[in-house]
Amino acid sequence: MSTLREYPSDSGSSGRNPNARPAERTSTADPAGPDAPRRRYAVVGLSNRGVASFVRPLLGVSDAGAPDDAADSSDRSTLGYGASADDFSGHGELVAVLDVDRARADAFAATILPPGHPEVPIYAPEEFEDLVREARPDVVIVTSPDHSHARYIEAALAAGVDVVSEKPMVATAADAARVLRAEQASAAGVRVTHNLRYTSRHRQIKRMVLAGAIGRPLHVNMDYHVDIRHGASYFLRWNRERANSGGLTIHKSTHHLDLISWWLADAPSTVYAVGGRDYYGPGSPHRPAGANTAQVRERDPYYQAQRGSGAFHDGADQARRGLFDLPYEVQYPAGSDLYLYDEEIDVEDHVAALLTFASGATAAYAVDFSSPWEGYRATLTGTHGTIEVFTGRTPDGESLPGSGQVTHRPLFGPPEVIDIESVSGGHDGADPLMRRDLFVGPDEESVALGLGASAHEGALAVAAGEAIWRSIEEGRIVSVAELLETRSSAQG
Repeated sequence: MSTLREYPSDSGSSGRNPNARPAERTSTADPAGPDAPRRRYAVVGLSNRGVASFVRPLLGVSDAGAPDDAADSSDRSTLGYGASADDFSGHGELVAVLDVDRARADAFAATILPPGHPEVPIYAPEEFEDLVREARPDVVIVTSPDHSHARYIEAALAAGVDVVSEKPMVATAADAARVLRAEQASAAGVRVTHNLRYTSRHRQIKRMVLAGAIGRPLHVNMDYHVDIRHGASYFLRWNRERANSGGLTIHKSTHHLDLISWWLADAPSTVYAVGGRDYYGPGSPHRPAGANTAQVRERDPYYQAQRGSGAFHDGADQARRGLFDLPYEVQYPAGSDLYLYDEEIDVEDHVAALLTFASGATAAYAVDFSSPWEGYRATLTGTHGTIEVFTGRTPDGESLPGSGQVTHRPLFGPPEVIDIESVSGGHDGADPLMRRDLFVGPDEESVALGLGASAHEGALAVAAGEAIWRSIEEGRIVSVAELLETRSSAQG
């Protein structure tokens, strides 16, 4: 791996943008350190992500020993939800869970809890105050569907309980503004799990920017692709309706928008975007004729391309089941056969946006949810050169040529190619590092790079994502700050 040189910078010795708005507060959700006593955790939402990435590590139940080449095995698939061989049971204790689906929660208690583990109380959504009073959690981890995050975050903060929220922090700018007000009034704090910051290549890029490798950052170009398997999955789940997810420009794009803002150490100011729904929904050019879902499915190119992968739910006569064979009897009950071309789909499946930032930097961001490959190309351009990165894989997990390399091209001088080592663990090794920050405490690198995302940063990502779909819908430039303020005022 190449050794980084000293780089020129015209943005100060740290390479940071001096106009960047800092986080308004440091969340108290950070543990005191590796020697701190075990903290008490309650998990709201037994989602695939919640169970794989947070509950099982807290219980000491790992995916150690899962075969690396078993791409379609149950253990291997958990990596997409952040699983790894982590065991944080020495640092945290699971004291309660809450879920809208009692059958799912009961199945969790019967099959996921290790033998001999104390009973974990189960609560319904309307019993959240009882959970806080009876289970006395130090931290609430929110991994329920996006539209429900705000109510739990606000209630936890009102009770003085710290929060770890799965990204996106919330589903609307109005909710984001309310969370910021609630945090300001509370002794507790919020951390948002923007895990893309933690991947090796993204940390390498951040270090290079801070070292002045490209001088003062001027522009970021990110072209992101979600493959036909992963992309289609969003349109078979609750994410496909804006009322539930805020749209994919919030549910998915906040990943990318936060990453860009973090690289720039800057806040998004305005957004102009175009886009639409041209792959999925009733107007899709891929929709075969048919009287019912089964007939459509037999001639559907998405379904045929993924036959046998498990990506599509077969058998609407039974409730859908997720990872670890846990049922979804409330979200996806028997008789409910969601499909890619349903009328209720109301979110965009491709967008292109131009963002401006407080410093005057800009970003061009595009994403589509029906691509032959998954990954992105990004270029960071500054006054002294560029940083380029590419990563991609096929729907079957095969890496595309050139994946993982970061290339530095100084304005005056030869290019430098930096090979990024592959790291095991969910999301290219990001989730294990993020969990260590959350459950043990941030290490020196985490503090130096600002890896942990605050509520303020989570709110900016949500507002930028909403600005994208509003710009498309309203045909105008949208101010991110005004969106946070005006939408909040309009809703009380």
